[in-house]
Amino acid sequence: MTGPGAALILCRFLFDAATLLLWGTSVYLCTLVPSGLRSNVWARLYAFRTAAIVCVTVATVATLPLRAATIGEGWQDAISFEMMASVASETTVGAAWVCQVVATLLLLATGALPPRYRLSATAATCALLLCSQAVTGHAAMNEGWLRTLHQANDIIHMLAGGAWLGALLPLLIILRPSTDPAKKQEARTALIRFSTAGHVAVAIVILSGVANMLLVLGRLPTDWTIDYQRLLAIKIGLVAMMALMAIFNRYVFVPRLARRSHSVSALTAGTAAEIILGLFVIGLVAWFGMLEPYP
Repeated sequence: MTGPGAALILCRFLFDAATLLLWGTSVYLCTLVPSGLRSNVWARLYAFRTAAIVCVTVATVATLPLRAATIGEGWQDAISFEMMASVASETTVGAAWVCQVVATLLLLATGALPPRYRLSATAATCALLLCSQAVTGHAAMNEGWLRTLHQANDIIHMLAGGAWLGALLPLLIILRPSTDPAKKQEARTALIRFSTAGHVAVAIVILSGVANMLLVLGRLPTDWTIDYQRLLAIKIGLVAMMALMAIFNRYVFVPRLARRSHSVSALTAGTAAEIILGLFVIGLVAWFGMLEPYP
């Protein structure tokens, strides 16, 4: 895929990656990290937060002209006000974009809030951004209650996946050694809570992913002559690898943290590898989300 279509895939990747990571980071810090550690980790993630918000904003601004170009006759329609207005007001993707704009403005507005509200507001607005994406996609192929069910499943899948992947970023900071006994205890608490919640998030991702596959294809993606099914199969393989790595980290390295210092390095490396695999998964979804599942 070349031209506006390729640019739209890149735009979707930037938006999805930034939103999912920011959602997971903020919801993990809000709900599972002790308050004494929370503000320190949030502050140390300032550069990431700024970059993520910039990516979300740029992607949101670029989405409408790119949609106009892909729906219309090419790049000339990307600068056609009439075409962009038509897409925004008359199509499902246009309605999703309007929701995305509103949620992006709310995300930008969180910077003006008092610090004690900023973290929870970021989590809430990122959840809205992810929900706005469920309006479009393959769920839109269905009608009535099946469409609603499919969209709800997509939302659950994105929220659970983002909670899993995004929490790994602050976890990298939490895993760094500290000589302060109080900080060590808070880090241990945050790690245990992540391990517990991670089981739930991974299970939801797998179950909702299977449900989504059945809602779209009705079977396993076995016809690899079709780009959508081939890319979906690769995604399934990568998610399986991530799940196995998460299980290995939890049941091999975490129990050894108190006894072996090299286990921290191994757990950190495993966590970073999960993040990299997760970004590949997001890229695949951005790609095959633009494709037809059947010939």
